Amino acid sequence: MEYTPRFVQPFSLAEAINLDVTVITEEIARLQNSLMHLKETQRILQADLGESEEVDPEVVKAFEENKLVIDSQEERISILNMALIEKGIVFSSHYEITPQSLRSAGSSLNRPFTGPETREMTSSEETEENGVYL
Repeated sequence: MEYTPRFVQPFSLAEAINLDVTVITEEIARLQNSLMHLKETQRILQADLGESEEVDPEVVKAFEENKLVIDSQEERISILNMALIEKGIVFSSHYEITPQSLRSAGSSLNRPFTGPETREMTSSEETEENGVYL
């Protein structure tokens, strides 16, 4: 399988194929997380550009640079997915990490553990819990 990337990448498709599956999937997850943050930053920068009467050249520059980084990272994910396919592993969209799944996982992971809930059992619950006494 031959692939010519549009952007300079830290590895070729042939090199990616030689990587362990775990390394490939972990790198895909890392890149997807990075993309989620970059795209959120883009929304903020775009809102700033739309609201400002004077355009800040630094904001424009950051926005343009982020677009290139996003495109490059998306291409890198494509290369890694091609490497997985070449190894005979086909992932469906069911396994893809989305910003929504990261947010929902993050909200439950970032909550402090308060311990198990406890409450008094009523006599009928005790009977159900412990069985019938004969």
